Formats: sequence, C-alpha cells, structure tokens
Amino acid sequence: MNYARVGPISIHLPVKVENNNQLRAEHPDWNMDLIEVKTGILERHIAAPDETAADLGVAAAEKLFAEHQIDRSSIDFLLLCTQTPDYPLPTTACLMQNRLGLKTSTGALDFNLGCSGFVYGLGLADGLIRGGGAKRVLLVTAETYSKYIRSDDRSLRTIFGDGAAATLIEAGTEPTLAGFAYGTDGSGADMLLVNSGGARPSAQALKPRKRPRWTSPLFMDGPALVDFTLQRIPGLIDNILSATNLQREQVDLFLLHQATYHLLNQLAESLKLDEAKMPRVLAQYGNTVSSTLPIMIHDLRAAGRIKPGLRSMLIGYGVGLSWAGCMWTESWSR
Repeated sequence: MNYARVGPISIHLPVKVENNNQLRAEHPDWNMDLIEVKTGILERHIAAPDETAADLGVAAAEKLFAEHQIDRSSIDFLLLCTQTPDYPLPTTACLMQNRLGLKTSTGALDFNLGCSGFVYGLGLADGLIRGGGAKRVLLVTAETYSKYIRSDDRSLRTIFGDGAAATLIEAGTEPTLAGFAYGTDGSGADMLLVNSGGARPSAQALKPRKRPRWTSPLFMDGPALVDFTLQRIPGLIDNILSATNLQREQVDLFLLHQATYHLLNQLAESLKLDEAKMPRVLAQYGNTVSSTLPIMIHDLRAAGRIKPGLRSMLIGYGVGLSWAGCMWTESWSR
C-alpha cells in the first residue's frame, strides 16, 4: 500500500507589507504597543485590489515546481483550501489547473475551510493516495481575508494577513501521517462570519452573535473563539495521542494554528508546553488562516528545526467551528 508523505513546501506572499508603525501613524488612537504584545504580530502582507487567492496560490505552486524541480505533469490531484474563491462558480481549483498547465486528467476541487484546512487537506490527500486515486497531490492553501476587512477595523486589520502555500503530498512506502481526528460544531458559526455574498437572502442571513463594533463584512467574536479553543484543543490532543499510542513526551513539536500570540500562550499554559515544543511563527505574517501551518513548517525546515525522523502533532482550529489534528513524522529532506 502507498502512504501519503509530506514533501516540499513553497510559500508566496503579496508584495505589500503593512507594519505596525504604519498602522500607528494612520490611527494614532490605536494602542499598537498593547496590540503588538497581545497578538505577537509585527507586520502582515496584504493582497493588491486586483490580486486574488488564486493568484497567490498559482504563484506558490509555480515556486514549488521551480524550487524543487517538480514535473507538473506528475500531479494527479489539486486540492485548494480557500474561503475567498475567485467566483461562486466555477471551482477555483479548476481555474488553477488551467493556469498551472496541469494535465486534464488531474482531479481538482475546492474545500471551504479556514484554520483547520491544512490538516483536512492532508487527510484528503492521504485518502486519495491510500485508495490509489493519486500518487502526487498538490495541496494549496490560499487566503485574502483582507478583502473582508475595512481599514478602520482595529480588531481584524491588526491580526489577519494574506498569503498562500503550496505543498506536495506524494506516495511513500511508510506511513508518516497517523491519528487523524476531526471535529465540527456549526452552532458556533456566528463566531467568525461573513454573512453576505452567498445565496442566502439577507433577511434570512445568519447574524453575528453580538453587535459588531466595526462594519467589516467579516465579523469575529474573539473571546468566544478563545473559549472554544481552550475547551476543545486539549481533548483533541489527548485523542490523537490515544489513537497513536503515544505519550505527550514522545512528541517533539506541537505545531498549532498561529492565531495570535496571546491565544497560543494560553494554550501552552493549559497544555504545560514551553515555547521550544510549541513554536510561534506569526510575527512577520499575521494570521494567514489555512496557510499558518504550512508556512510554519516551511520556516522551521529552513531553520533546521524540523529534520527527518522528527515527530510533530499538527493542530488546526477556528472558523466553522472546525478543528482537526494528526501526527506527522518528517520524511523529506532538501
């Protein structure tokens, strides 16, 4: 049997960089020093007005092909995780297949998940490879949340950044992904929400659970999301450990979705993990939604902190509400 193996990752970020000094000058009433301490974010990349998630995803995939000498004709399936598609239809992954020049026998689909999306994508790729439907899967995560955020929205503009990652998932002879666990609670859909632009009439649209402070199309109830995360993630971690017959001490790194520094610190305290085992990589990116995990893996590999044989737990959580995790053993080297 073939098993999914996480191969090389390339990332692409918009050219425009928005740092905290710029926000401080634009909004003198914003306490950027306090915001910086809470979020841990110093700057974020912002897509141009005519730049979409597909543009970012195509650029990331082209980098992947060029940087790692990957023959695009070897791709059997394209998975795109995005919540900012180019159009309601057709599927953005189909447009990307054409732009990337992938063979027409390539499968392609979008899946609309946010912060848990990378782990879901790994699970989908693992199923395709184990089931014989593909040998090489291109997993792209791409998001332009900035298009949902008004310039005067202090709570969201200081957190979210745009970006994309392209990950090659290929068949291997040894299992490197295990213990997949998922969770969904749609009763919390109103915690992180864009309630316009779809087919639901506005009179029937789901409403934010509390009165928004700003008028951005995107609404986020930060405190409620923190509570959800602290309630769900420790149990998810225990379930994955149980499924893989591992003890917490046997996990080298816990790689968690990079929401904010404050939330990661609260999780680390709850889980009794120090920063060496639970890295933070968001200062120069912000919260890039589904791309935080592959960006972190990319950076930790480059820094020599992830090497073949190292065992990590991958955890995503957020909008949906949705959460997912798995164990991953590194098997790729440059």
